Amino acid sequence: MALIKVDFISESLMRTVTINAIVPVDKLSMPGMPVREKKPFKTLYLLHGIFGNYTDWVTGTRIQAWAQERNLVVIMPSGENKFYVDNPLSGDMFSQFIGKELVQVTRDLFPLSDKREDTFIAGLSMGGYGALINGLRFHETFSHIGALSSGLILDRVLHSTNDEVMPTNRRSYYESIFGDLDQLIGSEKDYKALITKLKKEKADLPKIYMACGTEDFLLEANRDYHEFLVDNQVDVTYVEGPGAHTWEFWDTYIYKVLEWLPLENSSEGVHSGNVGKK
Repeated sequence: MALIKVDFISESLMRTVTINAIVPVDKLSMPGMPVREKKPFKTLYLLHGIFGNYTDWVTGTRIQAWAQERNLVVIMPSGENKFYVDNPLSGDMFSQFIGKELVQVTRDLFPLSDKREDTFIAGLSMGGYGALINGLRFHETFSHIGALSSGLILDRVLHSTNDEVMPTNRRSYYESIFGDLDQLIGSEKDYKALITKLKKEKADLPKIYMACGTEDFLLEANRDYHEFLVDNQVDVTYVEGPGAHTWEFWDTYIYKVLEWLPLENSSEGVHSGNVGKK
């Protein structure tokens, strides 16, 4: 399994950015084991939560081993606490970066499929919000969206004040991310408005997988969005399970996301964790 750190200049963000890429090009097969046909890889763009960066998924879960088993490339960028949305005032065009530039750059770098049915996006918490927003905005690129413990917090944002102890919960912080909060509902940063817009346009919506822990503070918001998707006849799989807003939950459910995605059959190959297997 090749774990590759890449630095490149982003036109969307106007600075050098760093990503991690899991690329299973070095899988070893013993005699008698099936050899994968040489063809472009399916790809999952995987977004972290607030306070995290491009290393989170590799250090917090077993995504590296599971991607190898399924011959899946996983691309992990940094979101810099910016919710993966565009902000023209600050020049942080994260939505353009995630939905367009990152896809194009990684396809130029690695042997990735350019087919919609082979291209997926997922994330946790802030990254779950980012996966939903950008998976819907760029629905012609992404066929499946995985959203774990998603930060569906627009109601909190709209009613926020500057009295919060945590700086990232203050109204001024949200304004620095989302811009004029009076314009937020109905915008391209509104996960319900995007569904309404795309349904009206009769667009081919991505399939959605949502999961949230029964002890998660975001549970009610995720339940509400699930009900909204069902009411709008969106193809959604929704799961709840024991757990809070923790890596233990996300490690369990990113595996379930991989089981849900249309990936290749699992074949481990040879690596340091299974050299003794018969």
